[in-house]
Amino acid sequence: MATPTPGGSPDPPRTETEGAPPASAAVRARQQVVRHPWLTALAVLALAIIALLVLWDWNWFKGPIERQVEARTGRDFEIGGNLDVDLGWVPVITAEDLSFGNADWASTPLMATTRKLELAIAIKPLLRGRVLIPDIRLAAPRLNLERGAKGGNWKFGEPGDGEVEFRRIRVEEGKLAFLDAANDTDIKVDIATAKPGKGDAAPPILVEGGGRWQGNAFTLEGTAESPLELRDPDSPYRIDARARAGDTHAHARGTLLDPLRLRDFDLQLALGGNNLADLYPLLGIALPDTPPYNLDGHFTRDGSTWFYNGFDGAVGDSDLAGDANVDTGGPRPYLRADLHSRRLDFDDLAGFVGGAPDTGGGESSNPELAARASQQQSSGRVLPDTPYELDKLQAMDADVRLRAARINAPSLPLDDMDAHLLLENGLLRLDPLNFGVAGGDIRSTIRMDARESPIRTRADVNASGLDLSSLLPEVELAKNAIGKVGGHVQLAGSGNSVAAMLGSSDGEVAVGMGRGRISNLLMEMAGIDLAEIIKFKLTDDRLIPVRCAFGDFSVAGGVMTARSLAFDTTDTLLVGEGTINLKDERLDLVIKPRPKDRSLFAFRSPLLVDGSFANPDLRPDMGRIGLRAAIALTLGNIAPPAALLATLELGPGEDASCGGRYAK
Repeated sequence: MATPTPGGSPDPPRTETEGAPPASAAVRARQQVVRHPWLTALAVLALAIIALLVLWDWNWFKGPIERQVEARTGRDFEIGGNLDVDLGWVPVITAEDLSFGNADWASTPLMATTRKLELAIAIKPLLRGRVLIPDIRLAAPRLNLERGAKGGNWKFGEPGDGEVEFRRIRVEEGKLAFLDAANDTDIKVDIATAKPGKGDAAPPILVEGGGRWQGNAFTLEGTAESPLELRDPDSPYRIDARARAGDTHAHARGTLLDPLRLRDFDLQLALGGNNLADLYPLLGIALPDTPPYNLDGHFTRDGSTWFYNGFDGAVGDSDLAGDANVDTGGPRPYLRADLHSRRLDFDDLAGFVGGAPDTGGGESSNPELAARASQQQSSGRVLPDTPYELDKLQAMDADVRLRAARINAPSLPLDDMDAHLLLENGLLRLDPLNFGVAGGDIRSTIRMDARESPIRTRADVNASGLDLSSLLPEVELAKNAIGKVGGHVQLAGSGNSVAAMLGSSDGEVAVGMGRGRISNLLMEMAGIDLAEIIKFKLTDDRLIPVRCAFGDFSVAGGVMTARSLAFDTTDTLLVGEGTINLKDERLDLVIKPRPKDRSLFAFRSPLLVDGSFANPDLRPDMGRIGLRAAIALTLGNIAPPAALLATLELGPGEDASCGGRYAK
């Protein structure tokens, strides 16, 4: 019976569990497992995975990774240190002491090593089938590139299809080596990543080093884009680098395309040095000796042809601009160039003939050419005797045009120049070699056969319209002279220098002038007519008509012998004879004056022209004064050579008897 509660209400009836102790946590957990078995299993699995990841030894993956790399590249690959993973949505894989094997023909067993690699991989893109590597860090990497008979050691399979995307790479204490034993090239550079700028996803690298290029020592420094940019051979790779080999220096800035294969360039390239000839051992381009130079132009490549277009700068004291290219696809490099100069310092061309530029008065030169100039000056010789290098003339072909609008040559009346050089397998032609001279022009064709030693040379030179006063700028009494000079030179000789060629030459030289005017005082001085000299000194000099002037020389064994030599005016006739020795550089001429007027104080002495080319001497032959009868016998019939008649422009009438019997 129920017991009533206080207040008269009976108690409710009790259940079986009422009054039992509370259930434990373990009991309740078991109850949850019974009610939710799948959720429980998933939770247990998650805990197990977490425990596995925390406690897992990632070195277990070293073997499978090594085997995969070896299978894909055919090269040995080893992870010598620990392999670890820092988990997260962008886990970071760390591997130590990695090494990658070299090609079996390479000189070193390893192509690449690094003390430590940190590689980040983004998980979310990976779930969508995209591999994104946002960051790579390399500590003390070493990369050995080598070119051999089978190509480059970096070729171990076809490049991928771009399924892996990189973002940043950083290098600490890196070293890169490149070896090309066949071309005597051995380069070693240090590489480090520059401090990244704001928003710089792939910071550039700093490069410094050097070695040998084509057997020549050089140094290199500069910056380049992140090496990650090299992964796409069709993407331009930007560089800014400076290199120096001896006195030659270069500054390249711009882009490379597929630089490991040197496929294409788009660079602005500045070149400078003491001598353009120094480029021969570096680039295989045979150029003449020059004073110091600085050029800057657009450097590109198309197949086997390298272009240096739109360049300008200076060579010595001359400005130089134009376009040039070198084709390396034939049996020899082929240089083609179209060059022009607004103002050309003539002595800068001395290297073309084996000479050296002037060294005084602020002229540009270099130590080697200055020493050559000093040696030549001390030798007392004028003609350049530095031998041409046959191996250079045979090493390349060339088609070069050089035009100068104005020429700076204080001792020569040169106006402009147009030269076209053709070189093919050791056969060189200058066709044409034209100079504007003294208001006229000298047109030349020169052929040099350097296919064997000694070089065989032929020269054909024609001059016309040269102004007489301009030809004698240093002669005060000739500054008002009037007349046009012309002539021709045909010579053939053999020798490996200009001096040797001329010293062995055969042929002829002829020069002449038609009607004109010249100082009467100059002619009286030539005839040593004291009375007339005094008269013109006390009064005024006057110009007298020139009927003609000519010189005709035969050349044999380098000796020019006068066949006819005369200067005919209405006042005086000068007749000459003798030789000019091109081999010994000696003059031996006798000029015999014959005044046509009467004078009480005319000595009528011959003039002697002798001495060396460097120090010629003109003086009267005092020992022969008064021998007028003997001299007169030589004046019977002096006529210009037929080859000069068209040049002399003698005109009609009695002047056509230029140089005839003086008594007429």
